Formats: sequence, structure tokens, C-alpha cells
Amino acid sequence: MPDQRKTGPLPGAQQPPADAFELDDEDVLDAMRQIPGYLDISTEDFRAIYRLAHAHARQRLLRGLRAAELMRTGIRPLAPDSSLHDAAECLVQQGLKALPVVAADGSVAGMLTENDFLGCLGVRSVLDLLLRLDAAAPADVARCRDARVSALMSAPAICVAEQARAPEMLRAFRRHAGRSMPVIDADGRLRGLLLRKDLLHAAHLDDVGA
Repeated sequence: MPDQRKTGPLPGAQQPPADAFELDDEDVLDAMRQIPGYLDISTEDFRAIYRLAHAHARQRLLRGLRAAELMRTGIRPLAPDSSLHDAAECLVQQGLKALPVVAADGSVAGMLTENDFLGCLGVRSVLDLLLRLDAAAPADVARCRDARVSALMSAPAICVAEQARAPEMLRAFRRHAGRSMPVIDADGRLRGLLLRKDLLHAAHLDDVGA
């Protein structure tokens, strides 16, 4: 099991200081150096400086982000031999839509998501499930309830290391449609859970629809 350094309810990811994305002198000077020739500070010039300085500040912020600072710790992962009924309770109790599946040695064996539950029931969405509730056979529901996590989890799980930087984290999220991924140590053991929304918020990318 992972070393749970934080206890209690699922904590939010650590956020950078409120002024982490404020432009500083370095950003402005870097932008000005990129504009060739004599610099006449007109409205157009100021807009150009701002765009370049803003880009420089974003890159500076991204370079400083690490998965270990953004991940959520204290989560209770799933065991491969857990039933889907127990797994569903674990997800609901922690307010998550996906959880890592961890082997006895602490390594990440896979990920189980809400979509895996829907797939087991033969539906594509919660709305689809609601439409089919009346037609659902009790035997099918019981079969899914008693199934093992290992039979439905996605494996191998896409993970990132604790020291992964923002570009690596973004590339990892582009490799799958999930909203979260495990963060692991050098030995492949679970250290926390990185949520896509926490990364986008910390990188100030949620406000541009990234």
C-alpha cells in the first residue's frame, strides 16, 4: 500500500501562490528583447509586449510545476480482487470517478473508472443506463456487481513520476481520455492521484479551454 502522508478526507491538490502567474520584470524584459529595432511604445507595441511577456510567464510557471506538488494524496486505492460493488462504494466515499488498482507490492496494476462500470452494464452513459433500467435483467446486474476489479480495469495504467513536469503530465493526459492518473515513485509504487482539472487550473490553462 502507498505511504499515505496525509490523512482525513481527500485533500485538494496544492496550488501555487495566488500571484504565481503575475508578470514580473523578467517576463517584460524578455518580451521586449524579442521585438527588433527601435521600440516605440504604442498601443500595438504594448499589445505585442504583453502577448510575449504572457507567454514567457506561462512557460516559467509550467517549468516549476511538479506532479508531486499537484497530486492528491491519502487516497484509498482498489485491490485487484475487490468486487465491483466494493469498488463502487470506495469511489463514492472518496468523491472520485476513477481509482488506481494497486497490487500487494504497492505497484499500480491498472485504473478503474466509472466508464468501466457502464461498460460492464452494456451502456455508454448514465443517461443510457437510466433509459435501460426497466429492461435490465437482474442476473446481468448481479454479474457486474460480483465481478472482480481486475476483470474490468484498464491495464497497464498510464502513470507519471513524482518529479514529472507540466509538459510531461500534459502529454500523458493526451494519451488517454481519463480525468486522472496515478503518480508513482521510482519503484513504480503509488504515491498519489493527479486530476486533469488540478493540472489545468495550476497551469492557468482552464481559462483558455486547454
